Amino acid sequence: MKAIDSFLYNEFVFSPRYRVWRHIAYWSLHITVWSIFWIVMGAPTSFGRNLFDMLLWVPVFILFSYPLMYGAIPHLLLKGKVVQFFLLILAWGGLGLYINSWFITYLYTPLQEAMGLDFVPQKVWEPHSYLCMTTSAASPMIIKFFKSWTIKQRDWMLARQQKLTTELELLKAQVHPHFLFNTLNNIYSFSMDNSPKTPGLILKLSSLLSYMLYDCKAEQVTLEQEIETMKNYIDLEKERYGNKIEVSWNVEGTIKNKFISPLLMLPFLENAFKHGVSEQLEKPWLSIDISVKSDSLRCKIANSKNEFVPYHTNGNGIGITNVKKRLALMYPNNHELKMHDEGIFFVVSLLVKLTGYTPIQLPLPEVITQPIPT
Repeated sequence: MKAIDSFLYNEFVFSPRYRVWRHIAYWSLHITVWSIFWIVMGAPTSFGRNLFDMLLWVPVFILFSYPLMYGAIPHLLLKGKVVQFFLLILAWGGLGLYINSWFITYLYTPLQEAMGLDFVPQKVWEPHSYLCMTTSAASPMIIKFFKSWTIKQRDWMLARQQKLTTELELLKAQVHPHFLFNTLNNIYSFSMDNSPKTPGLILKLSSLLSYMLYDCKAEQVTLEQEIETMKNYIDLEKERYGNKIEVSWNVEGTIKNKFISPLLMLPFLENAFKHGVSEQLEKPWLSIDISVKSDSLRCKIANSKNEFVPYHTNGNGIGITNVKKRLALMYPNNHELKMHDEGIFFVVSLLVKLTGYTPIQLPLPEVITQPIPT
């Protein structure tokens, strides 16, 4: 059933290859409805005769309605020229009276007389035939207007989604080199000292690169992956600081079968090392508490700092600022981020509703990017 609905809406209604069939279907329905209408109104003719009469009017209906549908709607109404549009409608209505009278006098009535049909209309202007003409123009115009409006709205939504997707990918791409730059600096320090720990650090960095180059391409990753990446980063930094830093790591709750957008928590951890721990003269400390309750994730990162050095929360305009933008894009109204500078320590608290993730790019039918005929 969904396949049929999709075909009728996306293919038959919008695809150019079904243009002729759409017009045939519309006019068939139009003359059938009017043929039934005249029987209901007590016309002395049969349904078959009404259908034949309406079929004779179809060329007139097309001549009267298509210029408005393909000219007035796209070039006046949809461009905001409302006054010109209604003036044209009034003028076209007057022209319709002349077309109606001319068709009845010179074609419609003489043809039925020549065929010897009963109930031949007189060669005068008839209100009911003019009513059919106006509705034959009004109905396609309404369809054309709402169809064009729908396409504009969907194209605008597609453009907006593509813009958000591009922006999000740029933000993620900015996080990667920022993180790699700091990590490579750490490994470089060990290599200069010919430390035997260097191969192990390179292996951990390789794992991080694999995560960022492959796993982070997905819109969401498992929470286990994200937390494991944070642990690897901490291990790299602990090797750098040795016994000079005290790290407290605590994870509570079930993290299996939970998903989160990648690299949301890591920049806060990186920021804690770069602008907190590294600038402290005495023994620094770092505390990471992650808890998962139901579908809510809370990450609290606290680090010691030099109280006389202001804390940088934007990471040279890249790290934390990008996380804020990504949270706003992917978890609108489903996250809470708090950062506090307490003088001798700094605290970041992030609360994310994991089920509140909003996909940025939504699949839309390809046909909407094509010209849409009526």
